[in-house]
Amino acid sequence: MNPALRAAYQESLAAARRQFARGDYRQAFSMLERAHILGQHYVWPHVWVHGWMLRVGWQLRQPREVLGQLLRIVAAAVFSRLWVPDGNTGGSNVSALRPMPIPEDLRALLDADRRGRRPLWRSLG
Repeated sequence: MNPALRAAYQESLAAARRQFARGDYRQAFSMLERAHILGQHYVWPHVWVHGWMLRVGWQLRQPREVLGQLLRIVAAAVFSRLWVPDGNTGGSNVSALRPMPIPEDLRALLDADRRGRRPLWRSLG
């Protein structure tokens, strides 16, 4: 993850944690969706965001979100380096396989990171 992408990802997580601490779980989830878009190509950042989404779903008492996040944590651990649907926000309200439009303010960060990322088949050798 390049430094600019890492900074944006960490800022989205920090904003989500602040909202979570205030009890504004819906706003926290919104910030986690941004962090998900930014970190979904990296295993641990991807898994971490889904863990936080699970916490928010639990606080909102949304069984569908909790179950969906449990499944997505496993999928994130397995598939993050293989394939992810670009722009997907990560919540259980959308298909885990559905690519989604990337917000303009995040697109440049993701494009720059993509240019610097090594394909998986090159990192295995």
